[in-house]
This record gives sequence, structure tokens and C-alpha cells, in this order.
Amino acid sequence: MSNQPLLWWRHGVVYQIYPRSFMDSNGDGIGDLRGITKKMDYLSNTLGIDAIWLSPFYKSPMDDFGYDVADYCDVDPIFGTLADFDALITAAHAQNLKVIVDFVPNHSSDQHQWFIESRSSRDNPKRDWYTWRDAKPDGSPPNNWLAVFGGSAWEWDEKTQQYYLHSFLPSQPDLNWRNPEVKAAMFEAMRFWMRRGVDGFRVDVAHYLMKDPDLRDNPLVDAVILAENTKSLGGYDSQQHLYDKGHSDNHELYRQFRGVLDEFEAISPRYSVGEIHIFDWEEWATYYGAGDELHMPFNFGLIYAKWKANVVRDVVESVERVLTKPGQWPNYVFSNHDEHRISSRYGADAARSIMMVLLTLRGTPTMYYGDELGMKDVSIPPEKVQDPWELRVPGANLGRDPERTPMQWDATPNAGFSPAGVETWLPIGEDYSTVNVEAELQDARSMLNMTRALLRLRRGSEALLNGSYRTAVGTPEEVYAYVREASSERYLILINFAADERTVSLPELASGQVVISTLMDRDDKTGGSLKLRPNEGCVVRF
Repeated sequence: MSNQPLLWWRHGVVYQIYPRSFMDSNGDGIGDLRGITKKMDYLSNTLGIDAIWLSPFYKSPMDDFGYDVADYCDVDPIFGTLADFDALITAAHAQNLKVIVDFVPNHSSDQHQWFIESRSSRDNPKRDWYTWRDAKPDGSPPNNWLAVFGGSAWEWDEKTQQYYLHSFLPSQPDLNWRNPEVKAAMFEAMRFWMRRGVDGFRVDVAHYLMKDPDLRDNPLVDAVILAENTKSLGGYDSQQHLYDKGHSDNHELYRQFRGVLDEFEAISPRYSVGEIHIFDWEEWATYYGAGDELHMPFNFGLIYAKWKANVVRDVVESVERVLTKPGQWPNYVFSNHDEHRISSRYGADAARSIMMVLLTLRGTPTMYYGDELGMKDVSIPPEKVQDPWELRVPGANLGRDPERTPMQWDATPNAGFSPAGVETWLPIGEDYSTVNVEAELQDARSMLNMTRALLRLRRGSEALLNGSYRTAVGTPEEVYAYVREASSERYLILINFAADERTVSLPELASGQVVISTLMDRDDKTGGSLKLRPNEGCVVRF
């Protein structure tokens, strides 16, 4: 491959945009592509990120808000047109921003023409584009597999008298990736977007694609373990998911997937990151292949980690320990469209430290829109709930609406997201009058200005972009400290997880200077030790 230290996806900061919630350009209460284009200067110059990842904008009945794709090569009218997408790409590239789009390969919508044909008859040429099976003699589903969103993973089709497989909603039938025609069609969809200038793909539920070809039953989880660890996913956690996802054939598939990306390498380096919820780090790392599969499997370790110094340190050290092969590059994320916002999970003070960790660890960081402001989850009244997961498993607190609410741009009605008087698709946060871009730009100590300072520091630092990582030892128990080092510079990052002061004494502090504090109010020299205030993080140059 080309000179890896200069590859954009190794040094860049990725910013996830949920298109429905970023900016409404036409006053219908729903964000759209033109709205994103309108805010390109904010992304590039005001904030200073390097790439945007767009959640789905494809034509869709919106049963799962675009993760049920009805046409892989078109834009849903809610978001605009292909011309609007082309204009977005042009505007992004003019600002030196890369564009990553969601690729949803495990399943389509049941309204996709492929599935309409597939379910029309047993002998239709597209029948095998999806997984169809006969019922058991008693009429029950072919096996015991469960859908993530609740209930059986099999849906009965009365017309053709067979079940079809759906890992999520019944309206999201799983594509059969063992069919070469499916593979060819989906790879051509990738080429369609790369020809339009797309720089990479985030692959939805990437490890689900290849299932056990024999469709064996999943074993059950021990009842005691289940009682202690269940997430109440509508029964989904009652099984060990050995056969309905993660088959070893995924690796050959991703080698072929990578080959499609590499067809465009001569034009510009393309990128892939897979949504892979695997927490056995050795197994997780296999999705890099030998530098010939995914560029990165998403690392969700810190999303699910407790905010404690030893826990966060252990995740980072585990990732560093397994990434030993050429081409394996770490990545970190603390939040996304499926997880509650960091300010709600951990509190405002910790959210600042989380941003510092995210932007100073070795590897590629992915931010979620609004986290740079400290946006919080928004309470959604029952009559306003949109998320199908919450609607299918009521009372299980699985809803993802709270973290998907509109971006807060200013203190005008609807937070500048939609015109005043328009009902937005989800409610606006009650704190929008103070937690918004315009207000925080005027506050030198705001979360936004702290994030901007970290991004500026990172962009100009060889140590933070490409330098080595090592844990600093000898700190108080509640303090996590690590060193980022390159030939020309060294930084020590100190994070106090305690609710009271901690003093850190380390050799590295003998001649250091604070360059950023999460409280944005100090630039003192360290002189051998540094007093950290409650929940404070500091970047020290030495």
C-alpha cells in the first residue's frame, strides 16, 4: 500500500452525521443533504475535523430510518436527490473533507425490488438472493435464531409457504451473500458511490453477513449467567450467537470487498470500517486480515467500559497488545447513533475528559455530532417515540431516539435546525438556549472550544497523529496517564477520574507545561508534579 503514515484515514478525525438530525434546509422538520452541505464550513474550518460519515440516506420506507434500503443506488426524497449528494461531495472535497457513507449489506428492505421478486414465487430467479426455508414438520421456524429487534428471526410468507430470514425487523430480510449474484450486485453498488467520489464505507453489522450454512440452532446461555448479564434485548441475549453471525467465511468475503476498494486506490485511497461488536480482542483483530480485509473493525470497547481509570486503561492496553501486524491501526469511539450520549452516560465533566482521551489516543477517532457541544439525551414522550426497537420491545429502555435528536445550532426556536413553528421529527433538547454552536463559540471555556483546541493541537502534532503510545506508571489509582511520543515531541496526557483533587508526580513532569486542560483555564509549568482538579484532564508537553 501507499505511504501509510500519510493515509488520511490514519491521521484524520471522523465525524458521524445522522442526516435526519443535522440541518433541515427545506423546513419539513427533517435534516437533509443540502443542510449538511450548508454546514460544511462549520465542519472543516470552525470545528476542524477531516472526514464525515453519513448514516443512511438511501431510498427507504424508513422502518429503521434508512437501515432498511429499498434502492442501494439512490437518495430518498426526504434527504434530497443524487444531484444534492453530488453537490455535497463537491463541497466536502473543496474543504479537504473526506466523505464516508454507510453501506448496509446484511439486509435490504422488503420493499426493495430484489425482495419483491424473491417472494413472488419459489422459482423466481431472485428467490435465492435471500434465505428461504421450509417450516419444520410442526410448522415452526427452521431453527431457533432470534432477531435483534425481538422475536424469531424467521418470518412466514403465506403466498410461497416458506420462512425467510431477518436478523433485525421482519421488513429487513437478510441478503444471501453465498449467492455470487448478490455479491456482484452489492459490489457494483459500492462502485456506484465511489465513482461519485465517496472516500469510504462504514459497513453496518459487518460480522453478520456470513451465517452457518447448515443453519444450526444457537445454544442457550446458562440461566445464571443470563440473569447476571442480560441487557434485556427482548430475549436475544438468551442465546449464544454462534451460528447466526460471525462465520469464518466472512474473512474471504472481506478480502474480496477490499479488492473492490483497491480498484479505486490509484485515484485516491479508500477506507472501510466495520461495525463489529466483538470484545474478544484476538478475534476482533482478525477482521484486519493481513492488511487485506477491513481497514478497521470498529472498536466499541470504550462505549461499554465503565468510566474508571483502570477499566479505560485496560481497554487501551488490550487493543495495543493485539495490533502487532503491519497495517493494523487502532481506532476509538465513545458514542454513536445507537448509544446514549457521553454527557448523559457520564456527566458533563467526564464528557470533557472523554473528548480529550478520544482525540489524544493512538489511532483514528470517530466523534458523534453534537458531542462537541456536550449535547445530552433528550427525553422522548411515548407518543413521540420513533425507534422501531423501542416500539417492538416496549419498556426495555432500548430506544435510540434520545441520542438522535436535532443538532443545536443557536438559541432561536428549534435551535436553528428547522424554522420556527415547524415540528421537528424528534424534540429539541431543552438546554438548546445555552448548549448550541453559536453560544459556545462565544465562551472561551466551552466544550466546543475545548474540542476545537484539541483538534488544532492534534492536527499539528506528529506525536498525536503518528507517535507511539505507552502507559505512564506510578500515578494515583484514579488517574490514567499515557505518553504519546514521536521523534520531535512528547506529550503526557493525564486524566483524573476522581471527584476530588489528585496530585501526580512523575519524572516526565520535571520540565513540562500544560497546553490544554479540560477546564480551559491553565497553562502552568509542572515542575515535577501536577495537581489535577476533580474530573480534570490535562495535556502536558515535555
